[in-house]
Amino acid sequence: MKTFENAILITGGAGFIGSHVVRLFVNKYPDTLIINLDKLTYAGNLENLTDVEDKKNYLFVKGDITDEKLVVSLFKQHPVTGVIHLAAESHVDRSITTPLEFIRTNVIGTVTLLNACRDHWKNNYKGKCFYQISTDEVYGSLGSEGYFTEDTPYDPQSPYSASKASADHFVRAYGNTYKLPFLITNCSNNYGPNQFPEKLIPLTINNILHNRPIPVYGKGENIRDWIYVVDHANAIDLVYHKGEKGETYNIGGNNEWKNIDLVYQLCDITDRLLNRTSGTSRKLITFVKDRAGHDLRYAIDSSKIRNKLGWLPKTSFDEGLSKTIQWYIDHQEWLNHVLTGEYEKYYEQQYLKR
Repeated sequence: MKTFENAILITGGAGFIGSHVVRLFVNKYPDTLIINLDKLTYAGNLENLTDVEDKKNYLFVKGDITDEKLVVSLFKQHPVTGVIHLAAESHVDRSITTPLEFIRTNVIGTVTLLNACRDHWKNNYKGKCFYQISTDEVYGSLGSEGYFTEDTPYDPQSPYSASKASADHFVRAYGNTYKLPFLITNCSNNYGPNQFPEKLIPLTINNILHNRPIPVYGKGENIRDWIYVVDHANAIDLVYHKGEKGETYNIGGNNEWKNIDLVYQLCDITDRLLNRTSGTSRKLITFVKDRAGHDLRYAIDSSKIRNKLGWLPKTSFDEGLSKTIQWYIDHQEWLNHVLTGEYEKYYEQQYLKR
């Protein structure tokens, strides 16, 4: 078995964004061991990574980031020089119903990882880094004008965003108190292949495919900035390797859409790709009661990462949406596995019955 001098621990690597990051790092850095630590909750799916699961520099570990013994054992067994922390409870609606789950995973889990880094690296921080993947939701809500910058005060409005804000504060506190080298990025809404169909875009696509009502909160006036997940993964790679330690970088697509206009786009593109009569899917739109504490608008000013690191998103929204919709059309078996829980059998077959 190959011996690696360096290892990067990626948490939540079987999830939506995490799987794209894992794939990129496994393929791009063959001399670095990529450890994917994922609890495999409802949003974690190893079928997202079938194309890299047999690579020599890839290791999957099923486990909870709050499991201190497990986390410490990974640092003892492998030469972990970096952590890219994506594991999180991330759905706002679920956070309203079960906020304690979000505190446990997003806050306690982050601190557990920070402690492992601090204790294992023992102030020998050269070449080491803890990279916290955060969200633009920690900044709160914007009016019709303005953008979130790295200096925008935190003002979380939901249990989810409050838990992520708390985790960010702990990361900075460990940087200040223990001089732990860290990076933080706050990103806008991601979309693309492999996203669990509770989020707006895959939910809408799935309901269109099955001719089900498409729920839209309130009047659909809420505005979000969207970025294609592969562009985000590339930004994470760039920040991890080139970002200045102790800094925060905002990552956005400069691509704002009202929810209702986005749903219209999804309906029209899906109808075209399925050769349906134009306007067919728009008839499925159903307005429902707005959720509690629903932020009006998010918009990211990503000029810092563009100017300092030279990053730019490469995927236009039309291209990204078309790719995404086509992927779900072509992978309806994946959708069915996710929605029925059958994806859990893949883990059992691949890892427990070998």
